[in-house]
Order: sequence, then C-alpha cells, then structure tokens
Amino acid sequence: MKIIFMGTPDFAVPILEALSKKYEIALVVSQPNRAKKKGVEVLTPVAQFAKNNNLPLFQPEHIKDDNAPIMESDADMMVTAAYGQYIPSFILNKFKHAINVHGSLLPRHRGGAPIQRSLMQGDLKTGVTIMSMTKKLDAGLIYAMKEYVIKEDDNSSTVFNELSLIGRDLLLDVIDDIYNDKNLGVEQDEALATYSPNILPAEEEIHLDNNTKDIINQIKGLAMNPGAYLLVNDIKIKVYKASKVEDNSNLKPGTVINTKKCIVLKTKDAAISLDLVLMPGKKIISGKDFSNGQKIFITGEVI
Repeated sequence: MKIIFMGTPDFAVPILEALSKKYEIALVVSQPNRAKKKGVEVLTPVAQFAKNNNLPLFQPEHIKDDNAPIMESDADMMVTAAYGQYIPSFILNKFKHAINVHGSLLPRHRGGAPIQRSLMQGDLKTGVTIMSMTKKLDAGLIYAMKEYVIKEDDNSSTVFNELSLIGRDLLLDVIDDIYNDKNLGVEQDEALATYSPNILPAEEEIHLDNNTKDIINQIKGLAMNPGAYLLVNDIKIKVYKASKVEDNSNLKPGTVINTKKCIVLKTKDAAISLDLVLMPGKKIISGKDFSNGQKIFITGEVI
C-alpha cells in the first residue's frame, strides 16, 4: 500500500512515523513553514520529520490550486491528521480511500479546534475518531473510535500528546481493513453534531468578570499554545495554569486580592491563583516565583 500523508503539527508526527515503518509513504504534504527563529524559517514538525527521514515533501500554499504532486502520484490511500487546509473533493476522489485521524468523539467537535474546545467547554472526556473524508466538514463515515477521560491536570498540550498516540495505534489497527473494504464504517448522527472552529485571537484574552470555572477551562484549553493571557497595563501576561480560590467577597472582578507567595485575582464568583505564567520576553515561571518582586499587581487595585 502506498500512502500520501497530510499533516502539520506535532500531533501528526507519531502517526506519520508509525505509517512510515509499515507502508510506503509516496508523499508527505504539510502546511507552508510559518514560524521563524532568529530570522531563519522553521520547518513544521511534520516537514521536519519528512526531511530527517528522506521522505518526499510538498508544502503548497493553497492545495486547491497547487496539487500536481498529489494528483500525479500513484498512491492508493490518503491519510490526514491535523493538516490544516480544506481538501477539495477532486483530490479526495482520486484515492480508493481518504481517511482522517480526528481528535474528538465525532460527531461532537467537528472542526479545526476540537481538542482546545473540549477543554474550554469543560468536557469530561474526548477521544479520537478514524473517519472517511468527505466534502462536508468532518461528516464522513466512522471506522473506529476510542475515548480518553480528561484528567484534572490536563491541558490542551497534554491531551494533544495523548490523543496523538491513541490515534496512531487506532489507525494501525484498522487501516488494512479499511483498505480491503472489510471495515465499511457507520454513518454519523447529524442531530448530535457540534462544531469547534479555530480559536480566534479575541478568545485568548482572560476576562475576570467571567465565572472561575470558565476562566480555568479557557486557560486549560489554550495551554501551552497559543496561551490565554491577562492584559495588564498593555502587557500581555500569559497564564498557562490557574487554580480556584474560594472568595465570597463583594469585591469587583479583577481586584488583586493577594500578591504574597502567589497572585490571587477576584473573578465573578470566586477568585483564581496564577500558578504558571509567562511575561513577554521571559521564561515560564511558577506563580510563586512570579509574585516575588513583581510590580504589576498591587493588592487592592483592580486590573
């Protein structure tokens, strides 16, 4: 079996690695490189793996317009995992099967940010679905599914890592049966479908007039990338971990309650302690270390 693999972030790398050990990878397709470090372009994680392992690599800006290496390939199957672009039907239809490793329990959380939004919405569980790719977003046949119970200390980064490995193993369990038409899949229940679009920049800002649970879920869902932030005196302070502090006072949300050994801020219904933070241009530090010597939060003031 020859496979074209399409993926971009770290989530996709273990899946590509496992496939490359068992099948022939005819082509790896990844998003264009966006990040730069000291002015030098940084390969996407999937592109880096392809380069390190001498796999043919293609990084089109717009796959609907630039797709010749895919269309000219003699691959039998397409496998995608967090690729990041809409794939037109004329490309999908070229293959006997085009399947996707999706980070949710479909039909819940269709869309580009299923893992982040499962945490932001306070879901108790998530998982991975192996599905067929169709024109309609994440609406294809379900071939296999496995649950993951979200732990109290999970954030989007830890769940990404867990689901990547679950997706890898689940895909390897079913890919041969899918290819040989022994696993025909089942239809999704459209009545249960929910959508999880990509995170908007405005959703990254923490608003302390929200409920504590919602704020903590927001922080979990966005940690460690892109990171939720507090905007204080035009400074974006990223918060990667926070915990609830009981507070029944009538203080205004945003009031600084404590700055000794930790930063405690009033919310709508209680308070939060900043447990892991990042100042611009600095390293991530604990809330305790941050509280030592900082001059941004002043007890009694409202941010």
